Amino acid sequence: MPGYMSKEQISAAKDVDLLSYLQASEHHELRKSGSNEYRTATNGSLVISNGLWYWHKGGFGGRSAIDYLIKIRGMGFVDAVEKVLQSPAALWVGQSYDASSALSVKSTDIPRAAKPKKKKELLLPKPVSVPHKAVKYLQQRGIYSDIIGQCLKSGILYESIYKNKKEPDLDGSEVCVFAGRDDDGKIRFAAQRGIFVDFYRDAPGSDKAINFTFPAQNPNSKTLAVLEAPIDLLSHVTLARLGYVDHDGYRLSLGGTSDVALISYLERNPHIEHVLLSLDNDVAGLEAVKNITGRLANDERFSHIVLTAELPKVKGHDYNEELLQVLQKIKEHKPSSLDREAVSLLRAAI
Repeated sequence: MPGYMSKEQISAAKDVDLLSYLQASEHHELRKSGSNEYRTATNGSLVISNGLWYWHKGGFGGRSAIDYLIKIRGMGFVDAVEKVLQSPAALWVGQSYDASSALSVKSTDIPRAAKPKKKKELLLPKPVSVPHKAVKYLQQRGIYSDIIGQCLKSGILYESIYKNKKEPDLDGSEVCVFAGRDDDGKIRFAAQRGIFVDFYRDAPGSDKAINFTFPAQNPNSKTLAVLEAPIDLLSHVTLARLGYVDHDGYRLSLGGTSDVALISYLERNPHIEHVLLSLDNDVAGLEAVKNITGRLANDERFSHIVLTAELPKVKGHDYNEELLQVLQKIKEHKPSSLDREAVSLLRAAI
């Protein structure tokens, strides 16, 4: 006759968070990706931080190891409870467990399966009819007009008005909106950048895993350049046109220094063989290069990828600052044409 698993034992199992469980029983799964952040070898888009976990690919998260085993590993409730209670992590919350005395659970003790949290709907800012302020702003940042036009035409860039009465200093401000599309062409992410105010914020419901990207000049390219912000990305494209950087492949903005967007991109584009880390040349950028390098090196799925770091030359700079510096040097030298030979000489001078 099978034994009985008490409510107390179920409660004890539910108290075990995912990080504690993995540290105790499956430490080989853990990959440290930040000062207080972990990922797993099996699920690269699952992030564990501050006692919680979130699976970006599935669009839901939780706290307990049981939720993880059920929702991601596909285990039944009874099996998940037993597996957690058999882990040393169960002792860490002050409970022990005798597997031989608890082999079944009363149906009344089994809680209803929690429904996966629905992804928040993306609240896209509405575009204005004529984006002349956004165009002028980006031109002032040194971005080539035809690159801006390409983004406008493809719908990954537009101008909008930020509206939030709770922020009177920002309400009504003009913003550039940089959109990220998924493989079906649907916008899943939108970053808002103030035109006349220092303002940068993702639109509510944005999926960080689907960030702002720019197509490759060479469609057969297997190289991806990774930058922190959309304006840095477009600056990188302009610098390539000038011959200042050598890259004709794809480009991805991380929207910061987290590797969530990069991991998602590589999962969806297995043909990528070379990742060029073109992050900011500052403390955060250097730390991100270190973390991303370690993250990819410890994930067998990405063992074929070659990593290269190519940061801006000047310490503390990003690629937009690099672009403005190059354009200033060009203006000072006043070359007759912006050919590669002229720019190569300027590169040596900077």
